[in-house]
Amino acid sequence: MVRVTRLRAAEEPASSDPLERPAVWPGSHEPRGATWSPESTNFAVFAPDATAVEVSLFDEDGREARCRLPEQTLGVWHGAVPGLPVGQRYGFRADGPWSPAHGRVFNKAKLLVDPYARAITTPLPQSQMEYADCVYGYVRSGLPPARYAERDDRDSAPHVPKSLVVHDDFDWGDDQPPAVSWTDTVVYELHVKGFTKRLTSLPKELRGTYAGLGSPEATGYLGDLGVTTVELLPVHQFLTEPGVAARGQRNYWGYNSLGWFAPHGAYCSTGDTGGQVREFKQMVKALHAAGLEVVLDVVYNHTAEGGYVGPTLSLRGLDERGYYKRANPGWDPTAYLDVTGCGNTLDATHPPALRLVLDSLRYWVTEMHVDGFRFDLASALARTDASVDLRGSFLSAIGQDPVLRNVKLIAEPWDATGEGYLVGRFPPPFVEWNDRYRDTVRDFWRAASRGVQDVATRLSGSSDLYADDGRAPYASVNFVTAHDGFTLRDLVSYNHKHNEVNGELNRDGTDHNRSWNCGVEGATDDPDVLALRRRQTANLMATLCLSTGVPMLSMGDERGRTQGGNNNAYVVDDETSWLDWSDAGWLDLLELTRAALRLRREHLTLRQRHFFAGRPPRDGALPDLAWLHSRGTGMTLDDWHDPGLHTVGMFVSGESLRGRGPRGEAQRDASFLLWFHAGSTSTHVRIPRRRQLLRGEVVLSTDPAHAVGTSVEGGTRLPLDGRSVLVLRSR
Repeated sequence: MVRVTRLRAAEEPASSDPLERPAVWPGSHEPRGATWSPESTNFAVFAPDATAVEVSLFDEDGREARCRLPEQTLGVWHGAVPGLPVGQRYGFRADGPWSPAHGRVFNKAKLLVDPYARAITTPLPQSQMEYADCVYGYVRSGLPPARYAERDDRDSAPHVPKSLVVHDDFDWGDDQPPAVSWTDTVVYELHVKGFTKRLTSLPKELRGTYAGLGSPEATGYLGDLGVTTVELLPVHQFLTEPGVAARGQRNYWGYNSLGWFAPHGAYCSTGDTGGQVREFKQMVKALHAAGLEVVLDVVYNHTAEGGYVGPTLSLRGLDERGYYKRANPGWDPTAYLDVTGCGNTLDATHPPALRLVLDSLRYWVTEMHVDGFRFDLASALARTDASVDLRGSFLSAIGQDPVLRNVKLIAEPWDATGEGYLVGRFPPPFVEWNDRYRDTVRDFWRAASRGVQDVATRLSGSSDLYADDGRAPYASVNFVTAHDGFTLRDLVSYNHKHNEVNGELNRDGTDHNRSWNCGVEGATDDPDVLALRRRQTANLMATLCLSTGVPMLSMGDERGRTQGGNNNAYVVDDETSWLDWSDAGWLDLLELTRAALRLRREHLTLRQRHFFAGRPPRDGALPDLAWLHSRGTGMTLDDWHDPGLHTVGMFVSGESLRGRGPRGEAQRDASFLLWFHAGSTSTHVRIPRRRQLLRGEVVLSTDPAHAVGTSVEGGTRLPLDGRSVLVLRSR
């Protein structure tokens, strides 16, 4: 801590005597945040309407010294404090007009987290944060105020996280991103804590941490599974929402960001004292060494400050009028536009807000070496005023950015409103989560679809959504489950959600699960029901892994992970949400997943770069794709419109690949015939007598009667058990 004559305890009222402060030099307005050097630490924060800004410095006992930033340049207050150590705790205090009716709510009694902080402490214990009244900028009367007028002058510092001065000289060595093409990508969505918290082969202190995820046990498992890219649920420093904290719970998923530069401190094995930056980098380096990309699920659409009457933690106290969108900006600055369902929406058209997001994204790429991002509720960011604008500032800025346009960018193409649903419409370089795939595949395997036309479209890459504007099949990130909703095992075990533990009277979470419990709700000892559930999970997993597009698996689905029917476990931070590595009852599903992903990896036929044309690419060749009726003939128009049809064959020719090799050469591969039978009773399928299928072998099957390796002759009429997948490879 810098030496001062007197430090004031944070909880004491301010003295009328002037506080002797450290010297403060003018410093620079760039870069923003806290920039350390052996000589001084430069502080720079954007607060254009503030009349003064102080940086508060804290020692380990919470004692505080305030230093007024002496300069303002282009709306940025700045100053350099000499002699500060790495790890110094700090925050900002912004003074200025208190005029809620005009969107100005400055309050120097409120300690503010640096929006550019590279590391942030967590209030301990977090469960006691309870959002004490003093963290709100206004006097809370006990009534739910639509507006607030009286400023609360109590000091919030004891209850607010502290920013940390970071200077990390991490040695990346020869770290290189795997640079997996989209065509070869297989995404695995996981929670940093939940993935290894129950992995007993790790030392206890590493479980549930960045170090645990970067361990050989974790990286080896992911590599052996066959995925190429881990998508981490939010790792930006986040807080628990006030309502959740009041119930004695905590936010587990992390979709409530406080700092967009800081790795979440609770996932650090050594605590949140600054080591989280180095440990995160070491994790990325280890994942890269194992051939795995790292994609972050990022939440820029809203912040942890919530609605207009929420706490004052960071942006609200610096430029509340600029950072948050208004529903009625012309006459009612207190009416936030909330298209996120979380109380506020970041105004990404406001240049400083847009810069904050872009600076954060570039930081994670250049300094933390991540390989891409999945944007939560991306439609909320793509709004100009209140309207969605796909040519607006956010998407345009990313598309032309020389750093960001070259990493993986995944949009969740909707927000909390109907007009925000934009599946199939996000422009390159974005690809999209495709919920149309999810819904169609779920309906097909529970025999709730009207025929096979829709599922055939999803199996072949969703050309109806992505081919009309020149995109490729990899624009569709296919998924059957994700963190939000049932796990794969629960999808076949529950018809209804069971979210009572969430504390919201089972009213949270969707009621439209498109699930089927196979005849019994929840746990059962019935061997027939259990066998059917296992087959259904295998069918869904095989379909996902072998569909054209980019498959995304959800953590633990390949091992039969269950949440007991909870389809919204965002506050469930216990064994319910953590992956149970000791459960060996679903290892057959794990082996099927590995086999399906291995087939995909080894065969270009099963990971096409171009959309199918349904016709030969050259004279004398077979069509690149042919759809077959169970009788072994091509599908007719009547077949496509038969609502009772639940069986379809998909023949993909390896001799008719449309992609070219690196030197323009024609490529060839094995041909495959995939049968998908969702009917409840057994049927027969006929193998066409074609040159490419005069002889084949079973390479994947969920029907026990057809073992892998079994030879099949063209013209054969095969029995196929109810609800099964059969994959044949030509010899």
